[in-house]
Amino acid sequence: MWLKPEEVLLKNALKLWMMERSNDYFVLQRRRGYGEEGGGGLTGLLVGTLDSVLDSTAKVAPFRILHQTPDSQVYLSIACGANREEITKHWEWLEENIMKTLSVFDSNEDITNFVQGKIRGLIAEEGKHSFAKEDDPEKFREALLKFEKCFGLPEQEKLVTYYSCSYWKGRVPCQGWLYLSTNFLSFYSFLLGSEIKLVISWDAVSKLEKTSNVILTESIHVCSQGENHYFSMFLHINQTYLLMEQLANYAIKRIFDKETFDNDPVLDDPLQITKRLPKEETLKEVHECFLWVPFSHFNTHGKMCVSENYICFASQDGNLCSVIIPLREVLAIDKTNDSSKSVIISVKGKTAFRFSEVKEFEQLVAKLRLKCGATSTQYHNISTEVPVSSDSVDPSDDTEVQSLTCQRECSKTVNTEALMTVFHPQNLETLDSKMLKEKMKEQSWNILFSECGRGVSMFRTKKTRDLVVRGIPETLRGELWMLFSGAVNDMAANPGYYAEVVEQSLGTCNLATEEIERDLRRSLPEHPAFQSDTGISALRRVLTAYAFRNPKIGYCQAMNILTSVLLLYAKEEEAFWLLVAVCERMLPDYFNRRIIGALVDQAVFEELIRDHLPQLTEHMTDMTFFSSVSLSWFLTLFISVLPIESAVNVVDCFFYDGIKAILQLGLAILDYNLDKLLACKDDAEAVTALNRFFNNVTNKDSPLPSSVQQGSNVSDEKSSHVRVDITDLIRESNEKYGNIRYEDIHSMRCRNRLYVIQTLEETTKQNVLRVVSQDVKLSLHELDELYVIFKKELFFSYYWCLSSPVLKHHDPSLPYLEQYQIDCQQFRVLYHLLSPWAHSANRDSLALWTFRLLDENSDCLINFKEFSSAIDIMYNGSFTEKLKLLFKLHISPAYTEVQYKDPSNGDELSKEELLYLSQLHVSKPAKEKEAKSAKNSPEKEKEKVNIQAYLSQWQDELLKKEENIKDLPRMNQSEFIQFSKTLYNLFHGDPEEESLYQAIAVVTSLLLRMEEVGRKLHSPTSAMKGLSGVVCVSGVPIEGQAEKPLEKEPSSPREEPQWSFAFEQILASLLNEPALVKFFEKSIDLKAKLENAKTSQLSSRTKK
Repeated sequence: MWLKPEEVLLKNALKLWMMERSNDYFVLQRRRGYGEEGGGGLTGLLVGTLDSVLDSTAKVAPFRILHQTPDSQVYLSIACGANREEITKHWEWLEENIMKTLSVFDSNEDITNFVQGKIRGLIAEEGKHSFAKEDDPEKFREALLKFEKCFGLPEQEKLVTYYSCSYWKGRVPCQGWLYLSTNFLSFYSFLLGSEIKLVISWDAVSKLEKTSNVILTESIHVCSQGENHYFSMFLHINQTYLLMEQLANYAIKRIFDKETFDNDPVLDDPLQITKRLPKEETLKEVHECFLWVPFSHFNTHGKMCVSENYICFASQDGNLCSVIIPLREVLAIDKTNDSSKSVIISVKGKTAFRFSEVKEFEQLVAKLRLKCGATSTQYHNISTEVPVSSDSVDPSDDTEVQSLTCQRECSKTVNTEALMTVFHPQNLETLDSKMLKEKMKEQSWNILFSECGRGVSMFRTKKTRDLVVRGIPETLRGELWMLFSGAVNDMAANPGYYAEVVEQSLGTCNLATEEIERDLRRSLPEHPAFQSDTGISALRRVLTAYAFRNPKIGYCQAMNILTSVLLLYAKEEEAFWLLVAVCERMLPDYFNRRIIGALVDQAVFEELIRDHLPQLTEHMTDMTFFSSVSLSWFLTLFISVLPIESAVNVVDCFFYDGIKAILQLGLAILDYNLDKLLACKDDAEAVTALNRFFNNVTNKDSPLPSSVQQGSNVSDEKSSHVRVDITDLIRESNEKYGNIRYEDIHSMRCRNRLYVIQTLEETTKQNVLRVVSQDVKLSLHELDELYVIFKKELFFSYYWCLSSPVLKHHDPSLPYLEQYQIDCQQFRVLYHLLSPWAHSANRDSLALWTFRLLDENSDCLINFKEFSSAIDIMYNGSFTEKLKLLFKLHISPAYTEVQYKDPSNGDELSKEELLYLSQLHVSKPAKEKEAKSAKNSPEKEKEKVNIQAYLSQWQDELLKKEENIKDLPRMNQSEFIQFSKTLYNLFHGDPEEESLYQAIAVVTSLLLRMEEVGRKLHSPTSAMKGLSGVVCVSGVPIEGQAEKPLEKEPSSPREEPQWSFAFEQILASLLNEPALVKFFEKSIDLKAKLENAKTSQLSSRTKK
């Protein structure tokens, strides 16, 4: 490797370096201890250790070349090498290209300048083929080049950064260097002759956390495939950990969870408040500034975030103050002329926001004015204020909204009122104590509105949260849910969208609509609104519309319960957008087949229990109890376990605080029942205690009629169970656990997502192995190793694929066997690594034919079961089974004639040729292909599940197992010739090669003579040659052969009737040759092959 010329004092270096070659201008040196017998003894070990600990690139190259000029004590290092061969090439290049030129220079200074310029040019040329850039810091460039050579990773693997640290091997710390790249965590250490080289792919990491104990004050713990690795002694451990966490989560989402990867919001989220914006928003700028809070008369310090359509602000203490300003609401943007660097934003409703101490405020004002000019024309007919009672809002404000949406909605009988308004209108004439409290709540909110504003741009302060904790009044609940969730922004940005989706989804029939119909009557069945067609129809429309909008989620159980509560307090269109906000922003990845989001938050909940309730953790031997109990809490926001009048208060807090409110309440519930849970002897007793507690949660201030309240239906008989008010419970959860920060929850989510997804992947693997093990002779351990290699090859194909960064051929919604599938190119790589026949000269053709044979449904993909069945036959099959496999590879549909476009590559197929040939058999009528696809995979259709298709598929699989060798088609002339060539190729290099060649020659000659005799016996006269078809030994014409009339040049070789062979003939002939039988029946060590494949799987890709 050529190095940027740097000065070296040779006198100080002689203790560590030995002279190998020298001339007038260059010196080649070897590092002391390298290349000597026994490693150079103690000196060599000490030098190697010193190199590893002190050098920034983890290991000093053992060879180097220095440039010197006569009469100078200063030397320049210009090259280094990891081995003698590499450094010799550099030395020879210098002698051939530089030495002759140097003699023409008059001064030493000119010689040195010329050498430096030449070396810099070589470095620039070398950098074209590497990720190392010319302007990179020199140390990083050296580290990158040595990283590529040390770990043998492909050139496309991009090094992100590297750190000095210690790796703990048992109780011994090994000082070395940690390299973080896009797909791998790598570590290298050389300590007293012991070399440690560690490469862990990010997608294999199941746990990543910072830990500390008596020995390690602070370290990073990485768990991969059941092995624990500890790294410590970092200079900036928090920075290192954060980067590792980001790389691991990126890899996990990209490989395993592509749906989340595709749907990841592009909005970088420095503030929790930005989660209330539509997910399409992209962060443009972040400014530190002060916001003037008029009702408190002070400036609060925080950050302003600007996206395409919104300005957000949150104070450093998130609870203090936050605000969202839609640009569609902005009337004017001004700047002050004083030194305060202030920006004043005026919005509808006679409100202005003053941001001061804004850096580059003039440019910001210009940009915002430009944005608002475009935005105001787009939205000037749309009001985003959520209308409330007519006495507080001018009706003219929302008439334009109704003109855009309600005209179409009314024709579709979409409800324009909340169900609670229809079924439980408030009677203002009879005010009891509960109604009086409700009116007092309303008055408190009106006072807040007068101070902080009302609508999207209102200030959100600690006082706002306090009012939310007390419970939102019934009349304001729908409006404030829309506001706090950000659904009001989605609805404003998509006028008329809901009516269109309802219209398009009407009459659709699929799996989602069937599940929706089944669950409609189970959604709050005790509430009058859902005992009538009005409520049921509204619920059906909202759920069906959402399933139509987001088919990846479609419909998931628990969505019906949540939506029914939303419809009670929000209009139908508003309920739809609230559901969108919950499913796509506030609870991402909750409502799908794998409910990863809910499982991750359960793991976060368990972690919080360990931190805040350690005595409960010590008592419970199995933490999975909390997961099983709390799943419904998270999926339904406690609606399924609490009485409806209490559950809506929880939903209030959820829309304001997000998942933090649910986690806090869960901790408060466990804390409240701590003594009872500690007294429980088993899980069943603990579940009973919690259920009894939920039945006794009340809402003493709820104005709902007693016929609706679920808590009031509980027996009022005196008992030992104390009633708990939901308001007190929520207030206590805020007081005790309100210090839980959003940043901590986000970090715990990232950390536990790794574990959850890896656990799901392990479950998938175990189910696949359980199914496949019933049909093969491979041991479970061998299958496990084979599955890891199979899946890893799929991953490697997309590690460095820039055009397709997300893993293809992976669908976790499919049955276990179909979740991972490989194409022909990936199969070829595995075939070369694992097949005992991979040494054959035509191995690419064999891989192609094997793939075509396994790809029975013609989708150009095969799953692990199909892949393992072929490997099983190659290693554990009997003589007959192996021969049958080879026979089937050389007949239709597997066999296809291979013509090589580039003869210089020999028998190697290019990727394009391989993929083209693997798809040849797919050319079938579209209807036939669709029918076959539906038959082979009934789950893939979103239509009604076809039970008959499952039964037919099952029957076909059973028939395959009973396949008889007599059912195999005959092998024609060209196929037999290729079959013979393959056998010759397989025998090449075998110790018994000569006897095998003789045996196959005897067999081929015998078969040809048998066929000739058969033709003579059954075609005694020349006239018989004109018969249609070709007569075989058995006298039966071969199907598919075209008629060959005698009149057309009977002397031509093409008109000669082709001979063919049945499998029984070939089998019987080969059985007569002991050498052939011995070759196919000899045992092959699969374990060694698997180990070799694991170690060379990555390096084989590097060579390409």
